[in-house]
Amino acid sequence: MPHQDDAVPRGRIRRTMPLAGFTARAAGGRLVAGLREKAGQDGAVEQFHERTAERYTELLGHSKGALMKAGQMMSMLDTSALGTGGFHPYQKAMSRLQADAPPMHPDLVRNLLSAELGSATEQLVEFTDQPIAAASIGQVHRAVLRDGRQVAVKIQYPGVAQAIRDDLANTELLATFLRFAASASGMKMDIRSVAREAAARISEEVDYRHEAATIAAFSELYRDHPFIRVPEVIAEMSGDRVLTMTYLDGMGWDAAQQADQDLKNTWAEIIQRFAYGSFRHANLMHADPHPGNYRFNTDGTVGFVDFGCVKVLPELQRWRQVAMNRALSEGRKEDIRDIMVQAGYLTADSDLTADELYQWQSELLYETMATTPQPVTYTAESISRVVRCLFDVRDTDHPVARMTAPDDYVFASRVQLAVSSVCAGLDATLPVRAIVEDFDGAADPVTELGKQHHAWVRERGLPSALDHHDHP
Repeated sequence: MPHQDDAVPRGRIRRTMPLAGFTARAAGGRLVAGLREKAGQDGAVEQFHERTAERYTELLGHSKGALMKAGQMMSMLDTSALGTGGFHPYQKAMSRLQADAPPMHPDLVRNLLSAELGSATEQLVEFTDQPIAAASIGQVHRAVLRDGRQVAVKIQYPGVAQAIRDDLANTELLATFLRFAASASGMKMDIRSVAREAAARISEEVDYRHEAATIAAFSELYRDHPFIRVPEVIAEMSGDRVLTMTYLDGMGWDAAQQADQDLKNTWAEIIQRFAYGSFRHANLMHADPHPGNYRFNTDGTVGFVDFGCVKVLPELQRWRQVAMNRALSEGRKEDIRDIMVQAGYLTADSDLTADELYQWQSELLYETMATTPQPVTYTAESISRVVRCLFDVRDTDHPVARMTAPDDYVFASRVQLAVSSVCAGLDATLPVRAIVEDFDGAADPVTELGKQHHAWVRERGLPSALDHHDHP
């Protein structure tokens, strides 16, 4: 049986040619489909997109490189709410990239473990050959150490790191993919800034030592937390291509959606506190918040796994993000505009007014506004509204069409959309404004989780969200 050592194509030309050829053929095919539809063939364009999406996703899946990772990122953006119909088939097809990677042969897995860990593999007294998860860069196995600890062992596919380096060395490759996605969807995006940030995060994902350090940072941040669970790295069982961490038990997304509603509300609040609290207490933004990275527990806790895609915000940009949200919550329109200028969203002489920015932000962050009845129930319309605010720029007067996304904030929109989607998937009802108020230290917590969290914050001596000594 083949051991997949040569499964990942190598070299810039070998990896770029299929995409370039496919993109050229797709452009021609889209033109022909448009002509057929004009001639009376109903649904020709939609059928074209559905066929092309399947082929495109197959191409990305075989690449096991930067494009597959970019496809996974884009699959989080359900743009059906835009009504353009172009990208939705691609989003739907690419969502399979989250789980459809074929596993490595068990012999190859054991050879990789031996080569990477040497005699340390003797600590593995139990090891399941069948992976519990398989994705674009590696696969995860359950195991038991000699001391009895249950662990998850993440093993990188051979050749994938070099393939991704080859992809990222070709600076046009990601940009080409993003242009294709933007064109199909009708989305507005700053291609260059998105490509830069995507490249930075993807390059970090193949660096298992970097991910180990990131897990350690989150594990230390949330040490002894009452309801947020983060694994601990087993350093002596980790290396360049193997990452071993304590195993977090819990149910997956499908089972979680069938749970009691009160429990689902609890989980949703925990996910919000993790996603938006990490950069308030530290400078860490977990930029891969899809449901497969959560472990839901009936004791009202949530485990968070997979820390390969994390943005470390510079302190000043972290403070600006929080300060901008506070200005919005308090109706300080001119302050919102001033902070957005400082952050790099627009220039001081932009024609975007403070009123326009306030109105746009009010719709984007609708759940937190003082005028929004509380508690808020997340629905499909919640997701649609966020998508329209962030990406629907068919109207050239749309604020997003007149702004530039600073590199440091490129993933913030992904986090917001993903968290809203998870909350909607859980049918969650939450006092969102009160949660944000206690996040920022503007009010005492009113939820039980908030009270537990703030007791933990005081015990740990963590700083307030708006503490910053260098802001202008």
